[in-house]
Formats: sequence, C-alpha cells, structure tokens
Amino acid sequence: MGRQGDDGPGISDAEWDRFREEIERQDGNAPKEPSARARMVTERLRREDEERRRAERGRFGRARTPQPAQPPGWRTGPDWQGAQARGSGKRRLKSAAAIVLIAGLALVALRPELVIDRITGKTQAREDARNAPVLPVESVRPTAAPEAGPTDRPTLKEPFRGSPALQWADGAAGIEVPAATAAGGMPKEQVAQGLDQAKRFLVAANLDPAVLRGERPEAVLTLLEPQGERDRRLLEKALARPTAEEDPLWLVSRFPAAEVRLATDVVKTRGRMTFEAGRPGEVKVSLDYTFTYALTKAAPGSEEVTRTIVRRRFELYLRDPERWQETTKGTLQLGNSVHEYGNARCAVHDGYLHPSFPTDGPDKVAPSGAPVDPYDRSRNLEGSETGECGEITRF
Repeated sequence: MGRQGDDGPGISDAEWDRFREEIERQDGNAPKEPSARARMVTERLRREDEERRRAERGRFGRARTPQPAQPPGWRTGPDWQGAQARGSGKRRLKSAAAIVLIAGLALVALRPELVIDRITGKTQAREDARNAPVLPVESVRPTAAPEAGPTDRPTLKEPFRGSPALQWADGAAGIEVPAATAAGGMPKEQVAQGLDQAKRFLVAANLDPAVLRGERPEAVLTLLEPQGERDRRLLEKALARPTAEEDPLWLVSRFPAAEVRLATDVVKTRGRMTFEAGRPGEVKVSLDYTFTYALTKAAPGSEEVTRTIVRRRFELYLRDPERWQETTKGTLQLGNSVHEYGNARCAVHDGYLHPSFPTDGPDKVAPSGAPVDPYDRSRNLEGSETGECGEITRF
C-alpha cells in the first residue's frame, strides 16, 4: 500500500524498500542509532563518572580529570588522530632509513674499495699494520725480504701506508750507535767520538731537511777530511758540476725543490752500524742503511704521494792524527761505498733524485735487468752499480 504526505503523491511500499536498500548499499558504514541497551550502558557509565568526580572533589577540594570508565572509542569513536600520528611517524622513520641507504649506496659507488677491502680482509690487515710496533734495531744482516703487506697507495695522511717502512724507526732514531770499546790502539773515548761522528754524517747526508730540499750539504763537508784528494774535494766538484761519473748522489740524498717536496717531515730509517780495528791507529766503521722518503709534487694542492728508497753501504775511517799524515782531528775519511736508488728516474745526472709518480708517463729509459725489491736488505749491493736502470717490485 502506498505512503502519502500532506502535500505530495503517495510512495508505494516496494519503492520505499528499494530506496532504503539503495542507501544502505551506497554507505554500508553509515552511522546507526544506538540500541536501547547501548544507551542504558552509556547513561550508567556517565553517572559513574559524575559520582567519581564529586567524590574526588569532596576529598581533595579540587576535581582531577578522571580516567574514563570505558575503553577509548566506546563513546568517542576510534582514536583516528593517534592512529594517523603513528602512521606519520612510521613514514618518517622509513624516509630517514631510505636517505641513509641512498647515501650509503652513493658512497659505495664512489669508493667501492671500502666494501671490497672489508670483505677481502684488507681493511683489517691495514689496521694491523698501522698498529704494529716499531721493529727492533737491526743487529745482523737480514736473511730475507720483509713480508708483503697490503698493496696500498700512500696518501698525504698516511704516506708510508702499504710500505714495510711503516714499521721502521723515524729518522735519526733508526741509527743506533754501538757501544764503544778500545780498538786499533785508540782508547774507548776516542772510538766513541768517531762513532758519534759517523751518525752525524749519516744524518747530515740523508736526513737534513735543507739537504733534502737540494741545498748545499755543509755539515757533510765539515765532517770529511779536507786534506785528501778524494773526499771533500770530490764532493765539492760533484756539487758544482754533476755528471754521470761525478754525482753528489753517491754520498747525499737530494730532491729538486721546484719539482717535488717532502710529503712528511718523517724519513723512515733502517740499518746497522758496526766497527772494528783497522791498521794501527785506525778504526773502520761499516754502515748499511736504507732511507725511505715520502714525496709529493711541488705544485700547490698536489695530493699524489710516491716514495723513493735509497740504500747506502759504505765505510768511514777514524784515524789518529798522531799516527797518520794528512789527517785532521775530528774528521772522517771515506772508504769503499755502494748505493742503490728505488723509484728515481734513470739517465738524469743533475745532482738530484727525480721520483716517478703513478700518474706520470713512462720513463724515457726503459728498465733493464731483473726486478728487485728495494726493501730487501738481505741482498748484496756489491756489483749493483753497473749503470743499468732496474725495475722495482714495490715502492
């Protein structure tokens, strides 16, 4: 039967039912009127809240905000604001994690060795080498070359990284003078003075920063016997007009200041000093030392680092002026000497060592002979100065 308002046509029951079903189908979550039981429970809880509030006011004189007697959402609906805030927090955490991940991937793309070195154990090996103690003083000739470590390139921050010299002593600390005894008819005190002079000679010729920059080695000249034809006069001539036959590098280490500079004030030193009686009134001091220099190009802002290794083996003689003619007290005379340079350009005889850098082009003179390890102090240097330009296995 149809329904009819006061001013409109009647609506049949079937049409009304279809209209109600359509509304429910469009919004299945439409609010519904609470049932009679729900209204009764709500009213009872409201009264309990009021009674608790009055009781609190009566005891303390001030009402406190009571805790609701129903779980959140019973009357107020779900905590949609809290849920939204929690969801936003998760999104922020996810965004931060994504940023960290992207930054990490970018770093790996730029420097993949950071991951590769850690996986291969190179990072740990590098850390072990960095923390390894300084080697004790060399008392006898080694029987083998130093073990191979991580093949790392040197940097300005770590100029000796990847080199056996990392565990060598710094500068003059690597030159230990043996305990003196009377020898060659000379008292202990005189022998001790000669050994100290030998150390000062090594420092002046191989560690003095001014000499390394190419300046005149005045201290070396002062310690050499001035009366002999060989020593001081030969060095003076080589400094003035260096040639392949007369080169000051046979005695001192020098680098061209316009081309390179020291990457660090530290020069790594390894070797030993011994002495024995010679002829009457003479003491022979034998020296075998290797010096490792870290260098960078002189151009401002240069960060590329290379190393040059110089080994010298020679003799110095301390002679008693009362027994030897042409001998000046407090000076030394040179004996046999031999030397070797690792990572220095060949066929350049201008009185300076010219190191090669990884980014440099090939040397004009191709290497010849068997490759050698410049850190191998067990090798015999005699016969190595044949004029050949050898190749080194590491620098």
